[in-house]
Amino acid sequence: MSGEEPAIGIGEIREAAERIRPLAHRTPVLTNRSFDQAAGVRAYFKCENFQRGGSFKIRGASNFVYSLGPDKARRGVVAYSSGNHAQAVAIAAESVGAAATLVMPADAPRSKVEATRAHGAAIVTYDRFKERREEIGRRVAKESGAELVPPYDHPWTIAGQGTTALEFLEAEADLDALLVPVGGGGLLAGCSIAAKSIKPDLRIFGVEPELANDTYLSFASGLREEIPMPATLADGLRATQPGAITFPIIRRNVEAILLVSEDEIKATVRFLLSRMKFLAEPSGAVAAAAVLHGKLPAGIAKAGIVISGGNVDLEELARY
Repeated sequence: MSGEEPAIGIGEIREAAERIRPLAHRTPVLTNRSFDQAAGVRAYFKCENFQRGGSFKIRGASNFVYSLGPDKARRGVVAYSSGNHAQAVAIAAESVGAAATLVMPADAPRSKVEATRAHGAAIVTYDRFKERREEIGRRVAKESGAELVPPYDHPWTIAGQGTTALEFLEAEADLDALLVPVGGGGLLAGCSIAAKSIKPDLRIFGVEPELANDTYLSFASGLREEIPMPATLADGLRATQPGAITFPIIRRNVEAILLVSEDEIKATVRFLLSRMKFLAEPSGAVAAAAVLHGKLPAGIAKAGIVISGGNVDLEELARY
């Protein structure tokens, strides 16, 4: 999309919350004394790893699919994703009886591919290092007449993802900071809109891997910087450039983009599983990694952390 930035406000996010209520879970907010002691702050975890489909993506996908209306939905939907958005679109399409085709990288985690296929979706694979998923998705949509469901760069998607922060702050209003993983930026953009509308003085930080630092570089330059396909283990954060719609929102609402190393991500996945007894995938653990490894600036006592997903192959988990 191009041109004037679309209007996405707290009103659209509240409408999305009502729209997606039949499908998306209201996920819990948890605390853990061991994490607080290790990090030196009081941490609150919004656990989207317990969400329908295992990640926050069901929020944006269902808001998009439900916003189409029955006539467009009947034509089917197409999406491209490394896994979590694919699962979410498949679940949302299944709930309205629509056919779904998902464009997924050939090296996507097997658990995500199998979960997507289990909801009746057709899967088209591609080489993420040689082919562009956007082009494949547009081609499939054009040939089939189906509707393309963007993973992050659309107002419906962004509003749906923003319901994460809406719920978070309804459950725990007295936060000093909110930390959100960032790939293409839909979750961070939507959460930042909701958070700033509810609590304007809340400090908001995006977090991404050092190896996938396109938003960090873009934040520094003020332009949408593009990087080569990153090799981070956080497969859900391998966007090469922030979105045209999401990036201006992030620049306006977010204080800084924090970076975490691959070792810090692995250590955090281990900590959350061994100490808190819940599983976060690498992409879902980056915000917790930033807090656990001292990336926050001084003066923050209570940090809200979005755990964005928990879908990871057990074989991969064993390597961590």
